[in-house]
Amino acid sequence: MTVRGIRGATTVVQDDGDAVLVATEALVREMAKENQIAPEDIISVLISTTTDIKSAFPAKAVRSIEGWTYVPVMCTHEMDVPGSMPLCIRILMHVNSSIVQKEVQHIYQNEATKLRPDLLK
Repeated sequence: MTVRGIRGATTVVQDDGDAVLVATEALVREMAKENQIAPEDIISVLISTTTDIKSAFPAKAVRSIEGWTYVPVMCTHEMDVPGSMPLCIRILMHVNSSIVQKEVQHIYQNEATKLRPDLLK
């Protein structure tokens, strides 16, 4: 096994705590499912949000998933670049995996699909 980085991003319609948690959990679950990742395989999860998201810590959604209580998770804000996508949640999951890098499934949901159209299935 080697360490792989799995990327994902999603958006919310507005800065609402419940919406942030629901969107984050949906993204993390799909990232894990598509890459056959169990919580024990995860080294850490780094979550960033654009500065217009302030209503909730997305890490709370990750820790609430059954079996993910002890996964190290950290939240931060993304750089505030003019013209960047608003209301965006980005995730970088570091995992132990036997998947080769070109077969890693990076997951983009909602408006965030515009960030990496080259990775769409």
